[in-house]
Order: sequence, then C-alpha cells, then structure tokens
Amino acid sequence: MFEKILIANRGEIALRIQRACRELGIKTVVVHSQADTEAKYVKLADESVCIGPPPSRDSYLNIPAIISAAEVTDAEAIHPGYGFLSENADFAERVEKSGFVFIGPRPDSIRLMGDKVSAKDAMKKAGVPCVPGSDGALPDDPKEILRIARAVGYPVIIKAAGGGGGRGMRVVHTEAALLNAVTMTRSEAQAAFSNPSVYLEKFLENPRHIEIQILADSFRSAVHLGERDCSMQRRHQKIIEEAPAPGISRRLLDRLGARCAEASRKIGYRGAGTFEFLYENGEFYFIEMNTRVQVEHPVTELITGIDIVQEQIRIAAGEKLRFKQRDIVLTGHAIECRINAEDPYKFTPSPGRIIAWHPPGGPGIRVDSHAYANYFVPPHYDSMIAKLLARGDTREQAIRRMRIALSEMAVEGIQTNLPLHRELLADANFVTGGTSIHYLENRLAQRKL
Repeated sequence: MFEKILIANRGEIALRIQRACRELGIKTVVVHSQADTEAKYVKLADESVCIGPPPSRDSYLNIPAIISAAEVTDAEAIHPGYGFLSENADFAERVEKSGFVFIGPRPDSIRLMGDKVSAKDAMKKAGVPCVPGSDGALPDDPKEILRIARAVGYPVIIKAAGGGGGRGMRVVHTEAALLNAVTMTRSEAQAAFSNPSVYLEKFLENPRHIEIQILADSFRSAVHLGERDCSMQRRHQKIIEEAPAPGISRRLLDRLGARCAEASRKIGYRGAGTFEFLYENGEFYFIEMNTRVQVEHPVTELITGIDIVQEQIRIAAGEKLRFKQRDIVLTGHAIECRINAEDPYKFTPSPGRIIAWHPPGGPGIRVDSHAYANYFVPPHYDSMIAKLLARGDTREQAIRRMRIALSEMAVEGIQTNLPLHRELLADANFVTGGTSIHYLENRLAQRKL
C-alpha cells in the first residue's frame, strides 16, 4: 500500500479522497491554487503545495506544477479526482513516466473511451447495446451524410467525438438543417476539444439516463455495483441522482451490469469507471464511459457498503478485487442532491462568502462538502459546494428523509439551489419515479409561462 498520495483536485472530492486515505493510514499531499489556500482540506492535509494562481489553466490544469509537487513531497501516487485532469490521457501518461502511480485507468483506456467514436466501436465489439447511428465519424461527403441520417431516421443528434459535459451536441429534426448542423458542430468541436470529428446518432425523444458503476483490477477481474438513475438534469448537467433506478426490471439491469463488467475485462480496464446509457421503451443504449470516479459515487456507496475511493486506491496499489459479483448486494435506496452556489432558477453562479452554514443530520443523512461558515466560494471553479444524500430502507423513506434534510439545511451569504431541490422532492412526477432527461427543463419552461 502507498505511504503518501498527492491529491490533484479541489473542493469536496479533495476532502473525500483525503478521508479515504486517512482511513487507510496513508499520508496526503494537497495541491491548491492561491484561491483555495484557506480551504478545509488544505489545512487537514499532511502537506500542501500552492501550484499557481486561481485560473484552472495556471493551477489545477498545470501538469508540470503537479508533477513537481509530487517530486518535492516524495509522493508515490497521484489521485486526479473528477474533472480537471482526471480523464486526460496525456496527464496519466506523464504521471507514470515520471515514476508515480496514476490512481485511475491506464492511459490507453482513457484515450479509447475518451473518443466517443472509438468508445462506441469498442462497446459494440464487447456486446454492449449502443444507440443506432453512423459507423464511426461522419465522412466529408454531404450526400453520404444525408444517406446515413435517412437510414437512422429523424430526429438525429450530432455529437463531437471528443466531447463531454454536455458540450458539442446539436439535435436535428429535418434534412434541411442537417448539413449546417454538422458544419457548426465540427467547428465547435475543433475549438473546444481540438478534434473536429463528429458522429451521428438517433435522437431519443424521452429517454432516462441510467449509469452502471464498475470496479476492475489489474488481473482482469471486474464487478458492477448496480446502477444509478441520473435523469433529473438540465443541459446535460445532473442535479439529482438516485439508486436503484425506479421502475426498471432488476433482471434487465443485472444483465446490463454483467455486460459492462465483461466489457471492462475485454478492454483491460483498471480502476473505477461508469458506463452511461440512455433508456427508452425497455431498451438501453450506450452513450459514453467516464474513466474516473463520478460526482455521484456516494449514492452507490450507500446501497452497497463499498467505499469506491478506497477501492480505487487499493487497485492502483496492485491489489486484487476483494469481492466477487455474488458478494455485491444492493440494499435500500439512496438519493443525492447537488447543492450549487447559484441562482436556483436562472442558474447563474453565486460566488461569495458563506455567512452561515448549517448542514442537516439524522438517520440516513450524509453530507459531502468542503464548505463551512465564513468560507469564500471562489468564482473560478464549478459552483457545487455540497452533496446532500439520504438513504432509506425504501425509496419512499429516502424521499421523506431528503425532504427533512433539505428543510433543515441553511446557507446564508450566497444564493444556492436549495429552493429548487425542495420543489423537486415535492414534485408528484419525481415521487412516482421514471422522469426523462427532459423533464426538468420542460418543468422550468412551464414555470416561466
């Protein structure tokens, strides 16, 4: 096992990794920008290194500075968390070439799954169901593009091969708009991802977003830890996640999980990963794989009892998985609300100083947060300041506990999206379960009328 790990991230995930390390008896080094000098996780670390000014490009995306920090502190491994450099294959490669262990997949796995075209091709070969669409990147020939779209059937969606986070996508409902949409998406893809390749898929009208959590070691062993329903989202950004997914056959979900575990073995995957799917009319369609720990990983931890971050560290240290698929048992139900520093309905960021901070408690409640009273939320990074989770023996109990927790939670000095979460937990359609990925945006649009 490692003696010292460098955490190359910030916010709640930096604190989350730090807690896992402390439980394993591992010392931590936290790198931080000038904006995060007073952060809780910086103060709690065994060592900390300031690696640059507030902008991410000068700090959390500064690969040479992170490697140098690992060298001067004698760290053995680097945990990238999520976001920033976590799915950057060049960073993972640089870490390993510099003599450190990257706590995540091998660089070739990150590259394979980071390109949506190659990822989809790999999943087809592994027997994972995919959305009907183009066979690889779209060609330059306009006539061929039109032919492909006709064969798939409108509406279609054009996606950047190197995209992510909801960027590089354009829905097309008519043939007349297709070629212009392809040109625009290619231009956006080149600007955002330095990769102009785009592909085409059938656009599903009212799908749900279902994802499968897997763990795989370096010895070709892999298990799935069940699924999460992440359908409550806005502009492809998740707001509420839950597990298990309500209203979907357990047999279908277990079969899908088994396919994902087998696909992980076939591509030689290592570490934690998440297969993301759209689900509509009883069918699952692969859309992408996240080669890192997910923001919403605690939902799965609460129903499996498995510490996913600790397992990441164990796998990176060369250990075999400590359990087989038959050992994974899903119990109860868990819900996560992402608490963001933003206007609850305009979604504009609300940085500033937190004057009062009162997190909730009680049976089944978990709060993952780096925030505290007098903490200054910087304007330079993602607006999420906490993850509020509720677990119950049943979904109904988890919902009741989450409602109570949301009513107790108080944050003053900045705006948060707590009012929106309170509304959604009282929403009849959410309570019933099974809303599509478009539900929240449609609800917000109706609110403005």
